[in-house]
Amino acid sequence: MKRALQLLLALVALGVVLTGLTWWLNVRDEPDTSRTSASGTPITPQLIVRGAYLARAGNCAACHTARGGTPYAGGPGIPTPFGTVYGSNLTPDPQHGIGAWTSTEFWRALHNGRSRDGRLLYPAFPYTSFTQVSREDSDALFAYLKSLPPAAEPSRPHELRWPYGLQASLAVWRALYFRPGTFEAEPQQAAEWNRGAYLVRGLGHCSACHTARNPLGASDASVDLAGGLIPMQNWYAPSLASPAEAGVADWPHADVVALLKSGVSSRGTVTGPMAEVVARSTQHMSQEDLGAIATYLQSLPQAKPEPRAVERPLPTVAARGAKIYEQQCAQCHGDKGEGASGAYPPLAGNRAVTMASTANLIQIVLNGGFAPATPGNPRPYSMPPFVLTLNDNDIAAVLTHLRSSWGNQAAPVTELEVNRLRATTQR
Repeated sequence: MKRALQLLLALVALGVVLTGLTWWLNVRDEPDTSRTSASGTPITPQLIVRGAYLARAGNCAACHTARGGTPYAGGPGIPTPFGTVYGSNLTPDPQHGIGAWTSTEFWRALHNGRSRDGRLLYPAFPYTSFTQVSREDSDALFAYLKSLPPAAEPSRPHELRWPYGLQASLAVWRALYFRPGTFEAEPQQAAEWNRGAYLVRGLGHCSACHTARNPLGASDASVDLAGGLIPMQNWYAPSLASPAEAGVADWPHADVVALLKSGVSSRGTVTGPMAEVVARSTQHMSQEDLGAIATYLQSLPQAKPEPRAVERPLPTVAARGAKIYEQQCAQCHGDKGEGASGAYPPLAGNRAVTMASTANLIQIVLNGGFAPATPGNPRPYSMPPFVLTLNDNDIAAVLTHLRSSWGNQAAPVTELEVNRLRATTQR
């Protein structure tokens, strides 16, 4: 009985210690929002213009504006493995938006992931990246949002499964995976490199897609920008640190800038979620900032592709894939996968075709491939969807043909891989 009591007291003491540690980890480095006199940078027309630019650079409207809705009055649902999170109202409405907020409270939301009323914010709002945004840029964003017409639209409550909707659960997650920080320029690097690093790591929140996540939804910092499957969307954001995927270290600098500005370059075309990023965000950025991003991305250490034993497709699969390609694909992409310059991308030697993850290939064949319409690419060529034309076996066969022809050497695509993606994209 005495030993049981001692064990119980020890567990209670441990619980108190862990609770205190979790509390401290969640409040460290928080600004004092009770000092309303600390109102940040005075709002000027120039600050509002700068804030509008930063809002586009951060693609804020994507999550905070519903399709056809009032800008920044609340966004569509963001599906996650834990439930649905809804973008909040960022207009200056005093009841439903940020009209009663101070710039310090807004800064705390970006830097610490905490709302005005003290609630912890869910990391679908990527404060794990935004924590690196400077106070000056936070104040500019706040000035822009305060200049918008107020919209009296209540933010929709999140729909998260138990226990993910509990603040206590979120506090534990943050204690494990979130640490407030600020961007620190590296003195040995040029100003352009540091600007690019600041945009990629902070406001651009590139790691939100291009870094793998663990089962609890936290990004794996040890493989930053090394690629990851975007939860629920089932698109693969390829590694920016691999020449076999989306690394651009060996690209001409101008081609990297062109891809971010127009969605197309002589070395590649963006589709899927990245096409939305270009359409809503990067095409509106300055040449200087895009050049800085390109400089930073080109400096990333490139992992050496691991040699892979490639399984040759069965003769029946190869023959079927070749026939489907001739009937459905060759007219645009050429008999030998050479493509058509300025219109249809080549498939021979295309790393988007041969990289290990086949998710994007399957998505494009099922649902079509659409480049963004931009001033530099006003009439983009697109690929039609084949979801109703080809069955799972057909798609697996033709993609296997692409990955094993014209010098391409990649593993076959299975019918099961196609079936899984078809099922998840048609729910």
